[in-house]
Amino acid sequence: MSVEFDPFSTHLGADPYPLYRELREQGPVHHAMPSDIHCITRYEEARSVLGQPELFSSRAMETVFARGSNVKFKMRHVMGVVRFLWRMRASLIHFRKAGSIITIDPPRHGELRSIVNRGFTPKQIAGWEPWIRQIVAEELGDKLERTGDFDAIRDLAIPLPTRVIMQVLGIEKGLRADFKRWSDAIISGISGPGRHNPMELGIFDSMAELMLFLRETIRERRASPGEDLISLLVDPSKGHALGDAEAIQFVVLLLVAGNETTTNLIGNGINALYDHPDQLALLLEDPTRVNGFIEETLRFDPPIQIVFRRATRDTEIAGVSIPKGAYVAPMLACANRDDRKFPNGDRFDILRDSAGHLGFGFGLHFCLGSALARLQAQVALEAIMPHLGRLQRRDEVPAIIDSFLVRGRSALVLCESASA
Repeated sequence: MSVEFDPFSTHLGADPYPLYRELREQGPVHHAMPSDIHCITRYEEARSVLGQPELFSSRAMETVFARGSNVKFKMRHVMGVVRFLWRMRASLIHFRKAGSIITIDPPRHGELRSIVNRGFTPKQIAGWEPWIRQIVAEELGDKLERTGDFDAIRDLAIPLPTRVIMQVLGIEKGLRADFKRWSDAIISGISGPGRHNPMELGIFDSMAELMLFLRETIRERRASPGEDLISLLVDPSKGHALGDAEAIQFVVLLLVAGNETTTNLIGNGINALYDHPDQLALLLEDPTRVNGFIEETLRFDPPIQIVFRRATRDTEIAGVSIPKGAYVAPMLACANRDDRKFPNGDRFDILRDSAGHLGFGFGLHFCLGSALARLQAQVALEAIMPHLGRLQRRDEVPAIIDSFLVRGRSALVLCESASA
């Protein structure tokens, strides 16, 4: 019997991985009929799609999300739409033409990547470690020492990347709540409840606020550059510089991807340890295993579950015909559990060699901020790790973020263990 699955409409619940296993067993390609998307379920095929940008265009990341939405505008929404269009009238055309680094193909992708790479050199990221450790210490304070609940998401996994990204961008601390609100609105609008109800949930207003703020900030930094990442990207004295629309696109990507990836990497990792106490014991026994633990988390329960591509010509994947223009969806989380690549793939094993996982993608669009996300996760987990043995989850199955794209816990409350 054929397994039913559609990336936009299937409700996966707290644990999608049994369904993913069924999809892999059924075959490497699952044609989701409702949205007409070919979902790639196995590792080798998914990696192959990601590694052939000339055959599978990333432009799909710009257009595919509209396919699964079912927006129903009502008369009371008209003024909201008009207000949004008026506020953004000078930006929308340029914004769309510029494209985002995750939605464009070579050769333009290479040109943009070479510019933004300036801000993410290994030396720069290593230089950020001291103040990342300071941020973790400030956010934790004595919260883990006090009696009462500690929410690993609210109290650490959310504020850490938000503050890091704002410091990298040179944005004042007072805007932290706004940046988190804007990030949440984008994720909701792309892959969560906001896809179907953007007006009621204020998605358009949040988007307009963010775009207008960034446009003004970028123009200020171009005129008077500082030492921050925005200045580095738009300063004409550095040679090639990003235009306003390109810089806005990149900062939005960094805001969303940087926040969500790091937050959910930390949360998913801690949750996996409580699901697998034997692995928690191994980590507590030897805290230097933290990097292996992070890589296994990225394989076992990655923050980004799926990406999209579009065939540039008639082709085939594992003998399945893929017509030109068809949408193809490498299912990163599903492929990461493929026993053909990672034996006993549904087992969480921090001693496993997880090299080659697709948690940060593969190929030209491999996550630009992967090293920064790993560093933040390492620092955060090193700080919280000594306390995990005496704490326990309050909820056996923590609530999951409502998104088909991003996987993470909306809360992960830890409390004193009865045996502590």
